Amino acid sequence: MAGENPTISEYIIHHLTNLTYGKLPGGFEREDGSIIADGGAWVMAHGGAESSAMGFNAIHVDSMAWSIGLGLIFCWLFRSVAKKAETGVPSGFLNLVEMVVEFVDSTVRDTFHGNNKLIAPLALTVFVWVFLMNLMDLIPVDLIPTLLGFAGVHFQKIVPSTDPNITLGMAVGVFILMLYYSIKVKGFGFVKELTMNPFNHWMFIPVNLFMEVVGLLAKPFSLGLRLFGNLYAGEMIFILIAALFSAGWIWLIPAGLLQLGWSIFHILVIVLQAFIFMVLTIVYLSMAHEDH
Repeated sequence: MAGENPTISEYIIHHLTNLTYGKLPGGFEREDGSIIADGGAWVMAHGGAESSAMGFNAIHVDSMAWSIGLGLIFCWLFRSVAKKAETGVPSGFLNLVEMVVEFVDSTVRDTFHGNNKLIAPLALTVFVWVFLMNLMDLIPVDLIPTLLGFAGVHFQKIVPSTDPNITLGMAVGVFILMLYYSIKVKGFGFVKELTMNPFNHWMFIPVNLFMEVVGLLAKPFSLGLRLFGNLYAGEMIFILIAALFSAGWIWLIPAGLLQLGWSIFHILVIVLQAFIFMVLTIVYLSMAHEDH
């Protein structure tokens, strides 16, 4: 962290900075005073300024590592449960998993009006994966960054859903599936849908196309930015509450109560946001399967 006794502003900025790997341009002066040689160099960023200088090709290593790791945990947990599943009455974690699977299955049956065996597994994956990423928001903001700081990792964001690259990346994946099934199911009808709605006359094709394309592109943006905005705001509040602990002993009890209260409320938020992302995914893919 910047300095041994950072200001509140430095504390907040530090916790909102990703561990970034990318290429710094030649001649760039780093925060430690060193100069990047001609031709540039691929390095870990030592702050927000270096991250910005790396441009579009930079990789948020922490977001990638945590999201992939949580995805692997999801696969391992559910595979382990599936291997232990039997015809008897489930108990413990097996019962919880079966409840989640049945909940997702019933949601798909009620929302998806087509015939596609991919939708239910996709909905389950989206719901659990997003929930696990959101769940990381309940871990104290200083815990893992401090532990990794002793190992020389000075920047660490452990909530992947607070990174727009992750949320928009998932939304783009859903968008690609929407386009694929729209073309596969509707064929030329998809082109007619874009050009002849809402005004069914050839003179209005430019107007129809503009409105339909804008509406189509709005789906992945709204899907990704909704999740990012809600979780980013929640993480920001956790950081602000954590900053109160350094404001003096008189703030210890109020900060602790605020932390507890916001954590309890945030449990509802992380579940709700995972559910919304899953439902919108199902709805968008259901629309792609509707062949009028």
